[in-house]
Parts: sequence; structure tokens; C-alpha cells
Amino acid sequence: MIVCSSSKVANIFLFLISLLSMMSTGISWIPSPGFRRNVAKLITKSTLITMAEQTSTARRMASTSTTEATETSQSTATPAYNNLVKQLSAITQLGRCKAVLSYDQLVFMPSMASGERGAQLSALASIIHEKSTDSKLLESIKEAQQELQKMEDGDADVDPDKSILVELELDSFTKQSRVPAELAAKAASLEASAYAAWVEAREKSDFSLFSPVLKDCFQTAMDIADAKRGESDVPLYTQMLDEFEKGMAPERIDDVFQEIKDALVPLIAKVMESKDKPSPSPLEGTFPIDAQQALSESIVKKLGFDGDKGRIDISVHPFTISFSPQDVRITSRFRADEWYQGLAGTIHEGGHAMYEQNLGSSPTSIDTALSMGAHESQSLFWERHVGLSRSFWKWATPLLKENFEDYNYSPEEVYAAVNQVVKGFIRVEADELTYPLHVILRYGIEKDVLLGNLDVDDIPQRWNNDMKTLLDMDVPNDAKGCLQDVHWSGLAIGYFPTYLIGSATAAQLAHYCEKDIPDMYSKIENGEFDDIKAWLTDKIHRHGRRYQSLDAMLQDQLGEPLNPKYFIKYLTDKYSDLYKLE
Repeated sequence: MIVCSSSKVANIFLFLISLLSMMSTGISWIPSPGFRRNVAKLITKSTLITMAEQTSTARRMASTSTTEATETSQSTATPAYNNLVKQLSAITQLGRCKAVLSYDQLVFMPSMASGERGAQLSALASIIHEKSTDSKLLESIKEAQQELQKMEDGDADVDPDKSILVELELDSFTKQSRVPAELAAKAASLEASAYAAWVEAREKSDFSLFSPVLKDCFQTAMDIADAKRGESDVPLYTQMLDEFEKGMAPERIDDVFQEIKDALVPLIAKVMESKDKPSPSPLEGTFPIDAQQALSESIVKKLGFDGDKGRIDISVHPFTISFSPQDVRITSRFRADEWYQGLAGTIHEGGHAMYEQNLGSSPTSIDTALSMGAHESQSLFWERHVGLSRSFWKWATPLLKENFEDYNYSPEEVYAAVNQVVKGFIRVEADELTYPLHVILRYGIEKDVLLGNLDVDDIPQRWNNDMKTLLDMDVPNDAKGCLQDVHWSGLAIGYFPTYLIGSATAAQLAHYCEKDIPDMYSKIENGEFDDIKAWLTDKIHRHGRRYQSLDAMLQDQLGEPLNPKYFIKYLTDKYSDLYKLE
């Protein structure tokens, strides 16, 4: 995500309060911290799609577009399968209607209309929930599954997409139906009360005001995860992580994060000791909002955001929302005393939007984003590996001079300014070098709470100790420490790791993109981005949820699973050069 954007706390709340109501609707809702509805459901043992099957599927699709595959799939489908797709499509379209109302509420709606809009959204949510949990939907899923099985038993050539879609929907329905209605109602009510408690505690910088309700948040989230896993032996925290990053167990995350931490702690210390620090002057001044808006829009469209399949607006909190691949909206915000935050936010949201615009066209779950980490990797690829590169500013600095009067800084000065490292207490304001440690801190705390190794009341002390260990900073109060994030109040436990998973994935993708496009950074310097976007679409976008996990997709598309060495090398090389480290 945009690690230097102060709007992200509010944005994550917008996502969290929308999460439950948008589940199983096919809606892509990606607030600035990134994300979407109902991603990353755990595949049960009885319906597990093997990595070999996923690899075979991806390779078959390599010779045809996702749209063509969908058309072929529909033309050869059994009647039961067609009926299932028809039901799923209706649910998706209702969800998209609800999303249009939500977008209008956040961007255009007059303030006095909030009451009526709430009633409209509630009515649609009720209809969507009714259709999504209707026993007839389960019957259709099972009938489609049986017909596909009969075709396979008869040696018929069954499109793998059909089998994957049926398995995804069966798993989703099964898990949702396992959650008792009273537990779901409690969770919905708790989110509202917990948010209010968090706001008060943060304003007063007093964790003790939030601690009792936070305990309830952790317990309720655990109860929901326990219900969803049923009789399986999946560890509880693995189940919770899987809601956001499918197939990424805590043991795997531990290994990746430990490698990153071991490399970054000493690197950051050296950077902070360096006397060769970039000047922030190129970012400071007075910059007309209309000029910033025009600049940001022209750049994000040049990168690959299709203006004929979307639009760009201004809102209080930047976010991305998709009604379909043909209609993806992003919003930004701007400040007159600084230009980079608005541009970086637009590029970041543009990365999310390009993912959405290049998914398959079918209105079913198979053509939605794979996971939270996968989505975040796309926004960070463009924001960091393109937008923070030296090559980018050789191309973009003349655009700054065209749009801002008397702007006389060189590309190298701008590059240095946007990449300066400043240690701070607040995660959403952190630069790309220190940001990973903020995520690692939160991941460790929530994991230990869930494993019974840390009491909720002791979170402030643990937080402060870890900040001292990781960043050598003494936290002055709870507001700048353990009360700064809204995630846990929204029961989004298991969400934090996806930020760093996305960061590491983006670096790995940049490495392989340059390997396949050797003149990648020359193209960036010349403002040529088409080949880069096409590469990302081929490797990531078009596959939707056809893989079991991010690791499986990277293994098949790049030749290896997530490997943090590329992220570490990227940061080490970049900041050793910028800060002239020996």
C-alpha cells in the first residue's frame, strides 16, 4: 500500500465495514490499504485442487484469452452448470448494484441523503444474503458437481474452469453455512461497537478503554474461524490467515518475515547513521490542486489504466472499486502544500484498478483476484518499482515542470526526495524501507494473542518493546502505538501480513519482469509501459482464482514460489546507493 499516506487508517475502516455485507457478491472493493470481498477461502480436503491440476489449467489457458475460455466453457456446459452460473451471475449483479450505491455515497451523494441511502443498501444486502444462502443454490452447486463428475467418468473433456468454479462455490457456501446466525449477528454488532470504543480510546490515548472490547473481537473472530473450519484439523490462525491470503500458513510467513527482518534491521540502522541524506525540498511548495489532478490522471492513464473502462474522482479517502472489468473506479485526494502524496496514491490505486480491468469477464468467483497479497503486489509494483525508480523520474520530472510553475528540480533530486527514509511511529506514514518492520510487529502480536502466548492487556508493553527492538524508537503514548490501526476492531485478524507479502511479491515480479524485458527501465525512462502491463496481465491478472495460492501461481508463472531475497536485494541495493553506504 501507499506507506506514506495518512489516509489509510480511515480507508481500512471503509473496507472492514463493507467486508461482511459484500461477501459472496462478486464485488471488488479495494480501499487504499487494498482489498476486496470474500477472497482467499480455504479449500477443504474433500475439494482440494492440487497444484498439478492448477498448473495444467494455467498452461491450457496460455493459448487463449480468459474471455474466449469463458465463452467456450458456457457453450459446452451441462444444463446444471448453466443454471448454477445463472444464479451466481444474478447474485453478482445485485452486488454490483449495491456497490454503485456505495460509490455514490462516498463520492457524490449529498450529506442529507445518508438515511435513505442506508435503507437502500440494507434492502439490497438482505436480498443478496437471501440468495447467497438459499438452499436452492447449494442444490445447484451439487447438481453441477455431479454432472461434471459423470462427464469425467465417461472420459469427456471437461473444462477445468468449470470444476474449479464449482469447488470454489461449494467451499464458500459450506463455510458460510457453518457460521451460526447468532454468531454472524454478534460479529456485525461488535464491529460497530468496537469501532466506537477504538475511536474513543485513540482520542484519549488510553488502551485500557479498548482492551475489554478487543478481547471480545479476538474471541469472536476465533469463534467464526472455528465454525468455518468445521471438523478439519486446520490450525485456527491458519484458517484466519486463509480468509485473506489463501494457502499461506503462519509457518511459511514466519520464514519469509524472519529473513526480511534479519536483513532490514541492520540496513535501516546504517541508513539512519548516514550523513548523505536526501533533501525533501522538491516535494515542498504550493501546487494547485487542479494541476495535480491533471498530472496524476495523465500519468496513471499512461501507465495503463483504461479510461474507457473506468473513471477517476476525488474523495476524502482514496480507494478503488470495481463493478466489472469494464467499469473500475479509483479516487484520489490532493494537498496544495505537497504534490507527491496525491500522485503516489493515484498510481497505487491505478495498480489495483489495472488488476481489476484485466481479470476475466465472467461474473463468477473464478474471475476475481486471487488474494489480498496478490492485489497489493500489483499496486506496489507500479507505485514502487515503477513510480519510485530513477528511470521513472527521468521521464516524469519534465511533466512536473510543465504542470507546476517555477519547478526547477532535476530528476535526480526528485528521485532522492521521494525515496527519503524517515523513521516514525505511524505505519501508514512509513517509507518503503521501514514499513516492513511495522507489519512484522503487528503480525507477531496478533499471532501470539491467538496462540495464547500474549494477553490482550499486555499488548501496549509488547508493542513498545518491539518498536524499540526493531526501529530503536520509544513510543510516547498509545495513540502513536498500539491504538493507531483499526483492523482488529473490525475483526480483520490475519490481514496485516498481506501488506508485506504484497511488497515481497512486487519485488519478485519486478525482478522477473526485467529478466523477460531486459530494457524494462529504458522503456520506463521513455514513458513506454505497454509491455510491462501486458507482462503483468499474462503472469497475474488473467488467472483470477485458478490457483490454490500465491505460492502456486508464482511457482508456475515465475518458476519459484514467493522468495524474499528479491525484496531484500531491491531495498539493499537501492538505499545503499542513495545513502552512499559502504
